[in-house]
Amino acid sequence: MRRRLKHLLPRSLFGRAALILIMPIIMIQLIVSLNFIQRHFEGVTRQMTEGVSIELRSLLQQIGTAPDIAQAQLRAAAMAKALDFKVVIPADAQIPPQDQRAVLDWSGRTVILTLRNGLDALVSVDLLAVRGEAHLFFRTPYGPVEVSLSRRRVSASNPHQLLVVMALASVLMTLIAYVFLRNQLTPITRLAQAAEAFGKGRTMVYRPRGATEVRAAGNAFLDMRARIERQIEQRTLLLSGVSHDLRTPLTRLKLGLAFLPEDDEQRAMLQDVAQMERLVEEFLAFARGDAMEEPELTDPVQLVRRAVENASRAGQPVALGAVEGHGEVRLRPQSVQRALENLIGNGVRFGSRVVVSIGITDRNLRIVIEDDGPGIPEKQRDEAMIPFKRLDEARDPNRGGGVGLGLSIARDVAHSHGGALRLSQSEALGGLRVDFVIAR
Repeated sequence: MRRRLKHLLPRSLFGRAALILIMPIIMIQLIVSLNFIQRHFEGVTRQMTEGVSIELRSLLQQIGTAPDIAQAQLRAAAMAKALDFKVVIPADAQIPPQDQRAVLDWSGRTVILTLRNGLDALVSVDLLAVRGEAHLFFRTPYGPVEVSLSRRRVSASNPHQLLVVMALASVLMTLIAYVFLRNQLTPITRLAQAAEAFGKGRTMVYRPRGATEVRAAGNAFLDMRARIERQIEQRTLLLSGVSHDLRTPLTRLKLGLAFLPEDDEQRAMLQDVAQMERLVEEFLAFARGDAMEEPELTDPVQLVRRAVENASRAGQPVALGAVEGHGEVRLRPQSVQRALENLIGNGVRFGSRVVVSIGITDRNLRIVIEDDGPGIPEKQRDEAMIPFKRLDEARDPNRGGGVGLGLSIARDVAHSHGGALRLSQSEALGGLRVDFVIAR
């Protein structure tokens, strides 16, 4: 039951705050309408009906003391004219066997009970025969008597004016509260938008506003964002400098080895230098991430197709699979392409076939890379995305493996775009399935 109600409640903060405000107003209106108004008008109706009962007792007394029916009719006609009644002696209408009233006629119930308590000769009351009239039937010595009178004589008018005033006041209060809530919650919404944009790698202009607590949270966010940006910039500059300093001696080593006589030892040393260059490039790619690139609208299908074609020209067994959806996505194309190349390289390194599929929806971009390799056990999938982590000897860079940064780089790129990197088993190929998701 609790879960069902939870699905019916609004999910946004503004919706929940509005619900907290509106529900008490509605409850107060119901309590006032059903309790105060009903009791008040029941009392007024009872007093009015008791007054009419006194008049009816006088009428019945005049009829009962008349010497004959003709005299009874004359007396009844005179009193009916004075009291604004309609009296028929004897009654020609069919007498209802029981009292008649509408189900929702609350004041009618009070009218009937009051008349029965004050008039012993009352046979039945019909409040449905003619709209706006009450028909009463009595026992007299001259047969049944029908008395008709206006319903307004015994019932208080419906509280339409009071209800209208209450409704208008409620609407006005709700509008005022809506404006107040909107002014209070807008700064929170802007803070959430700025945090979401920063999570996707975009810097959104934000100025803390609103209540003291919201301003404090906004200032803390700005300080945190500045520290993170400064740390990323310092790390990038540091690694760029280290990479540049390492490339210079590596280039000299490579040039010096090129002038040595070509033999097995010389070729092995050249391979070591190439391996060192590859390590430096991957270290720099991991440290740099995508902090130096601005997002732009990109066609993801063309980007993935280009990555697949580049891998195919390099002799790698890579094919483009299903393509679902279309449209441009705001992303960092170079970073995404570098992440795809790492994922495709991992699939080719441990399998003999790689298939890349694309799915574009209104909420995200999903790129799926599947291979027919041994895959990664479920217990080791989180460990596989740890930087510099190698799961077995086959992944050792000295034995043809990587340096343990391919999945880490791809995961960081996905996170910087507000997405995620998920590892699972491929149902189609039987190897590893990598879901590279980017939020739109």
